[in-house]
Amino acid sequence: MKKAVLLLLCVIISLSVVLSVSAEDFHIGIVTGSVSQSEDDRRGAEAIQAEYGEDMIKLAIYPDNFTEELETTIQTIVNFADDPLMKAIIVNQAVPGTTEAFRQIKERRPDILCFAGESHEDLPEIGSAADLVVNNDFVARGYLMIRTAHELGADTFVHISFPRHMSYETMSRRVAIMQEACKEFGMTFVLETAPDPTTDVGVAGAQAYILEKAPEWIEKYGKNSAFFCTNDAHTEPLIKQLLAYGGYFVEADLPSPLMGYPGALGLDFSDAGGDFELILETVEDAIVEKGGAGRFGTWAYSYGYTVSAGLAQHAINVINGESELDEIDDIAEAYGEFSPDAEWNGSQYTNAETGVKSDNIFLIYQDTYIMGDPGYYMGSTDIEVPEKYFTVK
Repeated sequence: MKKAVLLLLCVIISLSVVLSVSAEDFHIGIVTGSVSQSEDDRRGAEAIQAEYGEDMIKLAIYPDNFTEELETTIQTIVNFADDPLMKAIIVNQAVPGTTEAFRQIKERRPDILCFAGESHEDLPEIGSAADLVVNNDFVARGYLMIRTAHELGADTFVHISFPRHMSYETMSRRVAIMQEACKEFGMTFVLETAPDPTTDVGVAGAQAYILEKAPEWIEKYGKNSAFFCTNDAHTEPLIKQLLAYGGYFVEADLPSPLMGYPGALGLDFSDAGGDFELILETVEDAIVEKGGAGRFGTWAYSYGYTVSAGLAQHAINVINGESELDEIDDIAEAYGEFSPDAEWNGSQYTNAETGVKSDNIFLIYQDTYIMGDPGYYMGSTDIEVPEKYFTVK
């Protein structure tokens, strides 16, 4: 009799524990850069943390000088695996060291989903360790940015970067695609170099260089030139000088109305709370006032913000059995919760060497919005990119 009573008590206790655990009794970890290096990425992580609570969404920051502090970067990511309730870890941007961190996590905790947003490492490499990789569509955008610049009236496209970025497959392939597209549209393509903000010059030194050189570049290549930089920190001073001296700016490397525009225009969005409709309207009004109508573009919703929040939402949906891990429509739906009026397009990553498409690496992009009075979308997501560009290298 006593054994029966004890058994019944054990069953009751077990049931009460099961019933008290909801589908959301798990943790999601998000690792981003700092506000100074990747503000939009960080704000997106904070937004989904505000939605689900600090008990569920855990945040961390990798070092600004991540190239020199590789071990710290790896350890920052791996530390999340010590949490027994951790079920997914998102890194945005997935800087060097993320692949190694994911491998270490999988050795210890194969149950944890590892998602990479905007990888700085070669996509096949990080795809071998991550469950899911989502990058901006450097293939389609390499073609579409040149096409858009041409349609706006630009005759030259100036690409600003530095050796570290040019060592990345995504960026070097995009340059090759841009060069090929410039030939198609009869434009001149120019490569310019600027300091890497992760080196000893720091963000301040890199920005000072752009402030000094941009007027010289505009004078050299003409006001019908479109400019593009691969680094977030370069974006603000570049926009500022283009507004002052002329030239076009189709969109940032990781587009957003918050990417470079607030600092260049002297706008404060600290209380905007992710209201991108208001943010875009305010930026657009300031651009028009300074005579930049029809020359400056963006994505209506921040890419970095959407990736941090959207990948976390996708992880939650997958864990709760509401979405498929590698279904692009489910990924787009999660992103859409943080960009409700945006048009997205994309495809599976195609290896330029083999022509094989990856099952867990996806490339996506949003329609380009040109600010004016009124502003307008370019319809980029409806344009079919010629097949030849997917294997340009």
